[in-house]
Amino acid sequence: QVQLVESGGGLVQTGGSLRLSCAASGRFFSINTMGWYRQPPGKQRELVAAGTSGGTTNYAGSVKGRFTISRDDAKNTVYLQMNSLKPEDTAVYYCNAAIQSGSGYVFNAWGQGTQVTVSS
Repeated sequence: QVQLVESGGGLVQTGGSLRLSCAASGRFFSINTMGWYRQPPGKQRELVAAGTSGGTTNYAGSVKGRFTISRDDAKNTVYLQMNSLKPEDTAVYYCNAAIQSGSGYVFNAWGQGTQVTVSS
C-alpha cells in the first residue's frame, strides 16, 4: 500500500509564500509523474503543476512564474514552492503520484489534501 502525506498548508496574506511537501511511502518500484492539484471552494479539482522523473515540468497558466515544483527522488518527495500568493489560490491542495508497482502496474495515488488560504 502506498501513502502520500502532505504538509505545509496554512493561512497566509496576499503576496506571501508557502511551501508544500508530499512524501510517498510504502512498497512500490518507482514513481513516474508527481504533481499537485487543487480544488477551490465550489469548483472542480484542477492541475497546478507536475514533474516527471525525467525532469520535465508543466504548470497551470495561472501559477506560471509564481509556483515552482521540485522533486527529491531519493526521499520520494515532491515540493511546491508558492510565491506571490493571491486570494484566488485559496484551495485544498492535493498531491498526486503515478506509482509503478513491482509487477509493472501503474496506478494513481492521492494525498489527503492540505488547506491553503490566502487572505486579502
